[in-house]
Amino acid sequence: MRVLLVYPIFPKTFWSYEKILALVDRKVLLPPLGLVTVAAILPQEWEYKLVDRNIRPVTEAEWAWADVVIFSAMIVQKQDLLDQIQEAKRRGKLVAVGGPYPTSTPHEVQNVGADFLILDEGEITLPMFVEAIQRGETSGTFRTDEKPDVTITPVPRFDLLEFDAYDMMSVQFSRGCPFQCEFCDIIVLYGRKPRTKTPAQLLAELDYLYELGWRRGVFMVDDNFIGNKRNVKLLLKELKVWMQEHQYPFRFDTEASVDLAQDPELMELMVESGFAAVFLGIETPDEDSLQLTKKFQNTRSSLTEAVQTIIKAGLRPMAGFIIGFDGEKAGAGDRIVRFAEQAAIPSTTFAMLQALPNTALWHRLKKEGRLRENKDGNINQTTLMNFVATRPLEDIAREYIEAFCALYDPVKYLDRTYRCFLMMGAPSWKAPFKWPELIVIKALLIVIWRQGIKRETRWKFWHHLFSMIKRNPGVAEHYLSACAHNEHFLEYRQIVRDQIESQLAEYLAQGAEKPYVPPVKEKAEAGVS
Repeated sequence: MRVLLVYPIFPKTFWSYEKILALVDRKVLLPPLGLVTVAAILPQEWEYKLVDRNIRPVTEAEWAWADVVIFSAMIVQKQDLLDQIQEAKRRGKLVAVGGPYPTSTPHEVQNVGADFLILDEGEITLPMFVEAIQRGETSGTFRTDEKPDVTITPVPRFDLLEFDAYDMMSVQFSRGCPFQCEFCDIIVLYGRKPRTKTPAQLLAELDYLYELGWRRGVFMVDDNFIGNKRNVKLLLKELKVWMQEHQYPFRFDTEASVDLAQDPELMELMVESGFAAVFLGIETPDEDSLQLTKKFQNTRSSLTEAVQTIIKAGLRPMAGFIIGFDGEKAGAGDRIVRFAEQAAIPSTTFAMLQALPNTALWHRLKKEGRLRENKDGNINQTTLMNFVATRPLEDIAREYIEAFCALYDPVKYLDRTYRCFLMMGAPSWKAPFKWPELIVIKALLIVIWRQGIKRETRWKFWHHLFSMIKRNPGVAEHYLSACAHNEHFLEYRQIVRDQIESQLAEYLAQGAEKPYVPPVKEKAEAGVS
């Protein structure tokens, strides 16, 4: 059986980093971990080819070679996925589809011709697909309510990837999150009981990457890396030793809940194991909104103090923010900007709230009749809300545009980044010195030219850089890398402005909706004034 694995195109997003990747001659930030894991679970006597369309298109020779084409996609990849399913069917191919987006809305991929729907988690549903193929079946849907034991998950087939095209590799230690945020689809897809691999499993994956010659960053893609703190500490204690023995070949980034700040041992273990940055779901500094969306873990202590505790431990924070919660008061965008400035968070994802399929938020809004017709939930930053909010959508959208542009004002970004790294703790370990690649030196010179000579940031750039080298030299290299990130955001903030303004003009031309007014009883229950 010849299997062609195809990963659809991502539109430009916060995470696409085109301008930064171009500086170092790479095409994509992260590889399709799901597809290389699928290739490891399927029979190893089958033949596999993988095409990441974010790198290049599928060739006619690859289409002709395949007996079956397997796609995996997130909701943000929807359009290219649907197009590519139709391309495969035009060539007479059997098509199998899985991943978060098809699992959430299977009818949409069925409607364009997908033959097999391999939904939920592949450790259980992929063997069902294999049995169907071996029986000669040409269609089927494979689902399960069971959450698999991820200790049986094999080492992904990283050998199928075009390594030179990626800036970072991906590995996964756990699935699931113990919290109950109303808007989140992670707990719908993977449950609220975090399931982890064994330390030996994860180290075997790193061993394989090391053997294949990888020596750059690794993203731990867990949606909440610290969901099971006991098990993650067991991993980190072994990972720390592995990193020492291998002379620190990787730098890790991950995602975690804000309660990380309450565990000094865990933060120390992460830093000593080579972790450099952590994505935090802050969402909003408005406590009423956090309570309403059931993000209670963010209300137990000062969010500003929590973020700065994480910085001082040695981890650069990336933060997710959302605007548009029910009962939200005017000025939410400004409050988010002030919070990011106060907490000294360099980079933030920021989007209008979306009701993703099958989340608790989606079910509530559907019951209230508030979902907007023909508007999919989409976590991209260039999308209007897909439901009727409790305040005018045009007000939310304009606040959002101004706040997004303010967050990525080049001078403010540089100042925030400087203040962050000035207080950041440096790791006690140091990787052996090696000369940087020529492409990295070239990228550094371009950043210096743009930010230190060409733009209005020139005086701050040099002041901050020399001050960092003098006052906190252990983080100077990491600091320069974070400065370079603004090359992406400078362009992306204009993309956000243009696309949101265009959608807003269309929305207003069609006649703006009246804001949703909750019944008196619901107001009392939600604490909305």
